[in-house]
Amino acid sequence: MNRGRGKNSSDGSRGRGGDAKKKPFKANSGSNDSKYRPLKDKDAPSGGSPDSKTEKKSSLKSRDKGKYVDFKDKQRKGDTLPSFGDNVRLNKFLSNAGVASRRDADVLISTGVVTVNGAVVTEMGYKVKPGDVVKYDGQSINAATKRYVLLNKPKGFVTSMNDPFGRKNAYGLIQKACKEVVFPIGKMDKDAVGLVLYTNDSDLEKKMSHPKHKPGRLYHVELTRKMQPEDMEKLRAGILLDDGTTRFEKAEYVTNKDMREIGLEVYSTKSQVVNRSLEALGYHVSKLDRVMFAGLTKKDLPRGHYRMLTENEVSFLKMK
Repeated sequence: MNRGRGKNSSDGSRGRGGDAKKKPFKANSGSNDSKYRPLKDKDAPSGGSPDSKTEKKSSLKSRDKGKYVDFKDKQRKGDTLPSFGDNVRLNKFLSNAGVASRRDADVLISTGVVTVNGAVVTEMGYKVKPGDVVKYDGQSINAATKRYVLLNKPKGFVTSMNDPFGRKNAYGLIQKACKEVVFPIGKMDKDAVGLVLYTNDSDLEKKMSHPKHKPGRLYHVELTRKMQPEDMEKLRAGILLDDGTTRFEKAEYVTNKDMREIGLEVYSTKSQVVNRSLEALGYHVSKLDRVMFAGLTKKDLPRGHYRMLTENEVSFLKMK
């Protein structure tokens, strides 16, 4: 089935014409917690082994099982990190150092808690030069090594870095992966499971959030009742929601026997787009599992485990 969004999609297809017959998803024997993956997965990168608003004048914290995580502790415990070779915008410098997302870094800069060489900087476009001493709230900040962590999130964990309700945070599951603070690309609901990519690479995060480069997301969905073929076609044609029309690149039955399990691929980054689209057709989701994100799969990555991306996978993401 060739319904990919672009020539750089993981299955290498870009056709937008409909096929007369849709093929079911194939079983994936390499995954420990999900049986399904797209039929064409050969071009996706290979896996490895398992192994907010920002508070203006306080350190950024996130909760995990009632415990705070403070980026300053990581700065104190870590070794000296390499600095940038070229001038870089101050908000990007802070984001790459794991202080905050680039947007939240703008808030920090505007409040006057960031200094460069001892002088308070509030200019949004200010550029940091090699050798400059950057401090946030009196704490020296070093440019961090870029990290990329892929998590197979279990049910019951939020991905928001600042949760006001103190719920279990998925960041606690990958906190030991690296000394740098990393942020999730996109969001995932507490009750959903599957792949979440964490990184401190603000360039990649910005690229994957741009409408032109939205990453494909493939979901294994279990419904409380059978999905009718005519409704499956509506998902492919487009569902009108309150924030615009959403079209699914792929909408197929996982097996021909159980019409309650379907596979959906979508490039939209709208909030809860799968649940809302199905609810608009009168269906209720009992389980939502993200089995592929931007060409990355859950192969050899059990639920609750994480791994670092390989160099080839990082290059794959940056070329998309």
